[in-house]
Amino acid sequence: MIEAISSTAISAGQATTRATETQAVSPAAATAIQSSDEVGFEAVMKQVTSDAIGTLKAGEAASISAMQGKESTRRVVEALMSAEQALQTAVAVRDKVVQAYQEVVRMSI
Repeated sequence: MIEAISSTAISAGQATTRATETQAVSPAAATAIQSSDEVGFEAVMKQVTSDAIGTLKAGEAASISAMQGKESTRRVVEALMSAEQALQTAVAVRDKVVQAYQEVVRMSI
């Protein structure tokens, strides 16, 4: 099972690494949201979530590749810092959503 997860993470990380090598900044994320007809809160949250998951998988894959001696230290550090930032952002968004929900629940009708 661990081997299956690791191979999936490695392949996802390699795909993400290839994508990040061709694009310094990910304008595809902004373009995907802007070009779609559905530009609601749900679409934005789905895009942000999928981007964060992809970043976390890339960080994990970079770590695994480094353990195998296939990845440079600089790329591993960059991937892990990006993954950490994505995780912190996701936690901050979650906290704000929970806080907003609690405020709505406290409102009198």
